[in-house]
Amino acid sequence: MKPVIVIPARMASTRLPGKPLADIAGQPMIVRVWRQAVAANLGPVIVAAAEAEIADAIRKAGGFAVMTDPDLPSGSDRVFQALKSYDPDSKHDLVVNLQGDLPALNPAHISAVADVMAPTGADIGTLVAEIDDPADYDNPAATKAVVTWDVTGERGRALYFTRARAPYGEGPLYFHIGIYAYRRDALERFVELAPSPLEKREKLEQLRALEAGMSIAVARVDSVPLSVDTPADLERARKIIAASKI
Repeated sequence: MKPVIVIPARMASTRLPGKPLADIAGQPMIVRVWRQAVAANLGPVIVAAAEAEIADAIRKAGGFAVMTDPDLPSGSDRVFQALKSYDPDSKHDLVVNLQGDLPALNPAHISAVADVMAPTGADIGTLVAEIDDPADYDNPAATKAVVTWDVTGERGRALYFTRARAPYGEGPLYFHIGIYAYRRDALERFVELAPSPLEKREKLEQLRALEAGMSIAVARVDSVPLSVDTPADLERARKIIAASKI
């Protein structure tokens, strides 16, 4: 497969306005995410920018940005619009949708979500990590993935995603990490679907795919990357990056 990584970014975050340009150790957050994506060495990395200042920051750093309609309803729509602009001849058949708020992301995680696609034949791939903090079992902000695993226990198929504690009973619970790999035709199909009932109820976009009968392969990784959604998260990211010198 021939991957391309697309990072959707917009300034209008309700909890952290201007998030993509938030400074982390002298660099805008979106630039740090772009650098981690480049380090994965999968293929070209494109930033799908809703505003010119995001595109300017990426171009100044030596990257490639595509302007997208700021009124698009979701990051997936922004990814698809940027993909059509960058690759109108469909040379890339695998699209990694990487969130722009993961500044300390391990590049190996990006590779892992792409690698799960070929052997499984799935429409979509994503990542999970075992939840190690019991406080997250019933935390609605920690999305849980219900997965049926193969014999290795490292790859599987998603059965459901929920903000509730699931599945019931003894055993590990898995935190869903919102990084996706799409077969190109699957992404095109996905963005044409209307939001589904379970998607709207759980407020989880990936349920739209499952309700439409699409398959989601899962790879297990060893840690959950920090997602920067609030000012407190931003301070944590600054401390992590200062300590790790990423």
